[in-house]
Amino acid sequence: MRKILFCITMVMAFGLTLQAKPDKNFYVFLCFGQSNMEGNARPEQQDVEGISDRFQMMAAVDFARTGRKMGEWYTAVPPLCREGNGLTPADYFGRTLVYNLPKKVRVGVINVAVGGCKIEAFMQDKIAEYAQTAPVWMKGILAAYDNDPYQRLLDMARKAQEKGVIKGILMHQGESNTGEADWPDKVKTVYDRLLADLGLKAENVPLLAGEVVIAGGRGVCVAHNPVINRLPSVIPTAHVISAEGCTSGPDNLHFDAAGYRELGTRYAETMLPLLGVKNVLRRP
Repeated sequence: MRKILFCITMVMAFGLTLQAKPDKNFYVFLCFGQSNMEGNARPEQQDVEGISDRFQMMAAVDFARTGRKMGEWYTAVPPLCREGNGLTPADYFGRTLVYNLPKKVRVGVINVAVGGCKIEAFMQDKIAEYAQTAPVWMKGILAAYDNDPYQRLLDMARKAQEKGVIKGILMHQGESNTGEADWPDKVKTVYDRLLADLGLKAENVPLLAGEVVIAGGRGVCVAHNPVINRLPSVIPTAHVISAEGCTSGPDNLHFDAAGYRELGTRYAETMLPLLGVKNVLRRP
């Protein structure tokens, strides 16, 4: 009888081990930032059709209207951040990746972003005070993440590690820190903390950071782009994504739909060679 129980126990343990093993061909990317990472432009028809089920998103909040549940994976039909948001760089980042990667590879994104927030909203020693002093219009967004966007991103990332492998971190943030010389150091604090909390190595998980709207020099926060371009000198595994020529809306602060498509594609064109893809193709 003891031998039978031992065998049953060993079989169950073996089964659980197999079940818990992450899929090395499921590439996960963490996305965070402010309104341009949330996505400000309304998706157009082309943006909601023909999305491969190889491109997945994990909901970081519940989506009441569509029934998406926090912590669950879904085909990456926009919006990817929260209900009411629009296209983000993550949309065409993921689509371009699956277009170029082998069919056995799936891509997943997790998007936690807070419109108008400073980088301090993702710093663990700053968020408590930041949430208390945030403007009224931002408080509801912060509340959706239990007033701790970093912790929500971390919780979702840990859950994602049960299924796949984190391959990179995408950021679009800085408008609310425009011109602040210490911004790259603050970004490094967030990046390093994520790597440490998730048991990751920088050389395996690069940081991709997009420039803010340029609009021919009329971008409201264009003065921050030189600061963004300092990131690789502070974070050796950081890569800056150019926003030159990416079209924007009339506010010259947010990209329009075409701008998000182009910027997201550029994120992918930067990431794919880091994944070993030599000849990157643009989606038709």
